[in-house]
Amino acid sequence: MVVVDTHVLIHDALEPQKLSRRARAALEGEHGPLAVSDISIWEIAMLIAKGRIDPAADGVLFIEKILEGRAIRVLPITPRIAVLSQSDDFPHRDPADRIIAATAVAHRARLVTSDAELRRSRGLEVIW
Repeated sequence: MVVVDTHVLIHDALEPQKLSRRARAALEGEHGPLAVSDISIWEIAMLIAKGRIDPAADGVLFIEKILEGRAIRVLPITPRIAVLSQSDDFPHRDPADRIIAATAVAHRARLVTSDAELRRSRGLEVIW
């Protein structure tokens, strides 16, 4: 399984040219089935509401199309992920990014991200 960071989902849908070759390969299933932390869905909704991204469609439909188009499984925040996200293994200050990284670690999955801070996390294998 591969966990996909929020910005990768958005780039895939709106600006695929911003993705690396390795990220595109991961999205095509080269490293296994795709998943996202449920916090990524919230982040996309928040970005739409704040006008930071324009999906040119209804927000719900936009998010559903992202998930369905790549057959992406949504992973819930579990007690283990919540506690793991607070560990010193994740230097990132953004709580959502810490949860996304912890989700990947808890599921023994790689994380597709360009986030330099996340790439420094202990125990996290990153594809970019």
